Amino acid sequence: MYTLSIRATCPGDYNEEEPKKTDIPTAPRSNQDYSRFDIVKATQYGALERVTELVDAGADVNEPDAETVTLLHWAAINNRTEIVKYLIAKGANVDAIGGELSSTPLHWAARQGHLPTFSILMRAGADPSLRDSEGFACIHLAAQFGHTGIVAYLVAKGVNPNDPDRSSMTPLMWSAFKVNSQNYNCFFSLDPTRLLLVLGASHSLTDIIHGNTALHWAIIAKNNTAIHTLITHGASLEIANFQNETPLSLLRPHIGAAWLGAKISHEIRERQGRTRAWCKDKRVRWYCMVSTPFIVFYLIGLIFQSNLDYLIKLGAFLILYIAVYVAKMYLFDERLFHILPMSIYLATKMWIYITWIFWLGIHASWYLWVLLAVGSVPLWLCFIQSWRGDPGVISATHEDKLNTIVEVAETGGFEPQGFCTSCLVRRPIRSKHCSSCDRCVARFDHHCPWINNCIGAYNHKYFLGFLISLFGLCMVILAATVQFWKHECWTSTSSDKDPDDSFATAATCDAWVMWIAVNTGLHSIWVGALLLCQLYQIIVLGMTTNERMNAGRYEHFKNGNPFHRGAIQNLADFCNLNLCGVKGKPSADWLNSFEIKRSVEKLPLLNTKDNFQYV
Repeated sequence: MYTLSIRATCPGDYNEEEPKKTDIPTAPRSNQDYSRFDIVKATQYGALERVTELVDAGADVNEPDAETVTLLHWAAINNRTEIVKYLIAKGANVDAIGGELSSTPLHWAARQGHLPTFSILMRAGADPSLRDSEGFACIHLAAQFGHTGIVAYLVAKGVNPNDPDRSSMTPLMWSAFKVNSQNYNCFFSLDPTRLLLVLGASHSLTDIIHGNTALHWAIIAKNNTAIHTLITHGASLEIANFQNETPLSLLRPHIGAAWLGAKISHEIRERQGRTRAWCKDKRVRWYCMVSTPFIVFYLIGLIFQSNLDYLIKLGAFLILYIAVYVAKMYLFDERLFHILPMSIYLATKMWIYITWIFWLGIHASWYLWVLLAVGSVPLWLCFIQSWRGDPGVISATHEDKLNTIVEVAETGGFEPQGFCTSCLVRRPIRSKHCSSCDRCVARFDHHCPWINNCIGAYNHKYFLGFLISLFGLCMVILAATVQFWKHECWTSTSSDKDPDDSFATAATCDAWVMWIAVNTGLHSIWVGALLLCQLYQIIVLGMTTNERMNAGRYEHFKNGNPFHRGAIQNLADFCNLNLCGVKGKPSADWLNSFEIKRSVEKLPLLNTKDNFQYV
């Protein structure tokens, strides 16, 4: 049983209190004798047969106990869904007031996070706008205890996300103050603040007791997740409360603290205009970050190529390192670091092409020129498609999102694998939310920093083509490099030397070409390894990188791989082509495939006797 005097922390208390439980089992025990239970105890324990028996014998389903608590209250707080349905069918009052807090059954279900019971009561006509003795509506209780599913369901059903309680505390304020990752561990515990903002909650409203905004409350609670979310969504740092404290003045002593985090500290300095960057223009810093790899790559090669003494070269590298470090501190923007990997890739390719024109191409055979020209076309086409193309983003209109929330809440709840609390969309099978891009992608493989995009259902084949073309280009560059060394460095007098001496001769002959060769060689190693891994996963396993790494987290992989249909079929599905009479699955289908159904028409799974088809 749950205590009846559950109270929420008042806005001036700053304490943490949670509901208390007794030893009532979460599900009725089949071997327990309920025949002597009175109707209240039978309801608490979920003994539907006993409740039915007593109601048929004349028990009033609306009669309150000594604490003015009805049967529907007890069924709601213990999530006895079948009994809730039965009592409603027998005429139970869904808005009955009971208990010390003068709560309705809907209040109790919201406080405990029982979404199945909550949705049943809502469909039966329960009023979510009713207030308990503390002035809380259901949305305030759900926000306080981190029950994101109920918060989403209420807003989708038309409840105002800015609805104030008695002290003008909004659900967003309660979420920012109460739902901290250090105190809650459930899947949805980190999401109410972000979800409320996405659904239209205002971060500029203040309460009438302290004059605090949601950001004030998040700072008071040291809730770094809520602080970051609110600041990212544009919450003001300058709104003063009744004590003339602004979020900025509350945060200033903590800038740089471990609990606050570097990103939040940087954002605060940015809002203050007190960043260490010499240039405050974000576009200029973007260009600085993009151009730095091009400049650094050239300077490294130039130092190698120079005729300076080795100690002087070492000093030059040290000066270059210091210069890059200073640029990172004063020119770079931490929020733009995701563009650096692709900038490094583009810088490397640009200098390789320049080296071909002025060094390697002079001695390269005609067929290497042809391979370079022909291979560069698919390389850049596939790169652009991988970089700028749609990977298979799952999107929906605001109205569709609200309808989806209602549907999901009323048909099984917000399972992590079935619903994304960030995008507010149903997750198709094999999809995943990318934390880097902050979007859900169908048939998600991975997020590639080198192209600054996700790899998914629509651009995966272009990514594979990019890898194949890039690996081929690396082989052409290395072959041309060897031909250059033969003409320029390896003379007849050095032809009898061992390979190590030949390599050293090439390095001293033209250090820039050696610098390019080393980069090309390293590229060929990691690109070749990634290419082999991708081909193995696609053809042999029929899996994505995400699925291979996280198969244990997905229910549909527990009895084998339901997506492996043989090597030829796997390749046909991936390419969306007809191969050897085998028809491939269209890539677009992955945006609408939400479950796997058994079928006797499909090929059997690995290690199982079951058959599946995609829906």
